Amino acid sequence: MKNDIAPGVILPTRPALSGETRGMLLGLVGVAMFSMTLPFTRMAVAELDPAFVALGRALVAAALGAVWLRWHRVAWPPRSALLPLAFVSLGCVIGFPWLTSIALRTLPASHGAVLVGILPLATALFSALRGNEKPSVGFWIMALLGSAIVVGFALRQSGGSFHLADLLMFGAVVLGAVGYAEGGRLSRTMGGQAVICWALVLSAPLLAPLVLWLSWPRLDTFAHAGLHAWIGFAYVSVFSMFIGFFFWYRGMALGGVARVGQVQLVQPFMTLVGAAVLLGEPLALSNVVFALAVIAVVAAGRRMQIRR
Repeated sequence: MKNDIAPGVILPTRPALSGETRGMLLGLVGVAMFSMTLPFTRMAVAELDPAFVALGRALVAAALGAVWLRWHRVAWPPRSALLPLAFVSLGCVIGFPWLTSIALRTLPASHGAVLVGILPLATALFSALRGNEKPSVGFWIMALLGSAIVVGFALRQSGGSFHLADLLMFGAVVLGAVGYAEGGRLSRTMGGQAVICWALVLSAPLLAPLVLWLSWPRLDTFAHAGLHAWIGFAYVSVFSMFIGFFFWYRGMALGGVARVGQVQLVQPFMTLVGAAVLLGEPLALSNVVFALAVIAVVAAGRRMQIRR
């Protein structure tokens, strides 16, 4: 094939994506996976014990994490990383899944989804308290505005008051934020894949006897659980608890915990769509209006200064 390009001519090239932009995109992929967690969890807990769903999915993911660590011959984490990994395990591996599984026994996935909308603010708060990042006043205003939108949405859906399931969801948000902030910080030195894999593997000695204790008396109920319940369990085990964190922690390592965490503000409304498709829960026009408002806040928050 003849080359018609004259010698010495420099062809224009596309500018490479910045680390922050790549972090935002990777974070968005992770959020897309996480956004289906509540609908699939509700599918699972409809026929399976909530504690088994929460801890069993972590044990399945721990087995996958062990295989990944062995395959890549990853060295043991340094002693300085053990306490942060414990916080990741407490928040992301045990706390958030357990509390949301209990809450979703009675709470519609579409309602629980909006409560998770304050997770980015909580993540940024814990990151700032740890001294990792210093968000500007403008960032906090956008984060508070976005959180106010989703909290207002939740109150509107629940008739102006919070219930016990709401409080469980808020507790899950606090624990999840701790795990996200610590995991995002560790990912800068260990890598996102290693962080979640070690957090899962190190929690396995605690999870295994608990899952066995929960499973043994209920073996007959497992046999009668439908396909939808096991599909839900499989999704939250493989994608919510394992693969999603590969993208999420890598994204936070590149773009910063506070800024990439803002991407999660769109998660409740992705979940609303998922709940409508998977569970048949209604998707009202007001939900779309709230979604557009949150996306606008995320776009504005991305422009605010954050010192790292």
